Order: sequence, then structure tokens, then C-alpha cells
Amino acid sequence: MTAEEIRNNLAQFTGSEEYHRLSLGKLYFTDGCKYLAEACQCYWLMDIIASYQGKGLDGDTEGFQVWELTKTTGSEAIVICKDGYDTTVRKQIIPYTDFPLNEIKLYCTNGVVLLPSEN
Repeated sequence: MTAEEIRNNLAQFTGSEEYHRLSLGKLYFTDGCKYLAEACQCYWLMDIIASYQGKGLDGDTEGFQVWELTKTTGSEAIVICKDGYDTTVRKQIIPYTDFPLNEIKLYCTNGVVLLPSEN
């Protein structure tokens, strides 16, 4: 599947019929995030988000967080977590990824990871 096809499919998620439990921690993710994880083979991204919960991150699993993955080179990426005030609270370099999109933004609120379109 091409990056354009994935982006077009992601745009169709406007809510979630089901919440799916993440393997790490106590977080859940929506149908749109499940599609993203499967289509892009990036369950590791969900695990990154889960791994920072409860570690002194502003808001932990009860606050509002914005998670952004941006590819910085052909195979390197950076994952940034911002709080509800657009302040960066966590940053992680991913030295190698085959993530097919140049960027993706996810929200984490009240223990659920979701696409912005599902908010």
C-alpha cells in the first residue's frame, strides 16, 4: 500500500466502534490507530507512547498529549510528545524506521490513543 493510500484511508476514521488494548501499560487505542499500526507495521509507535505513561510525563494517562512522528531523513525519525499547551515534554530519536509516512500525529487522552480525526 502506498503512503497516499494509507493517508486516504486514515482520513476516513472519524470515531471508533471499539477500543483495543495495547500490549504495554494500561492504554487503549482506537480503530484508526489499529489500522495505522497494522498498515504501517508500527505497533512499536504505540508501545513508545505507552512506555512514557506514568513516568513523570505531564498529564500521564489522564491528561492530553500530542504525539508526532516525523521522518528526519530517509530512515531516521523523531517522536515528540507535547502537552496541551504545545510544550515539548518528551523526545525520542528513532535511528532506523521503514515507516511509510513522512509524519503522523496522534492524541493520547484519558488512557486512549487516537487519530486527530477521531477526537
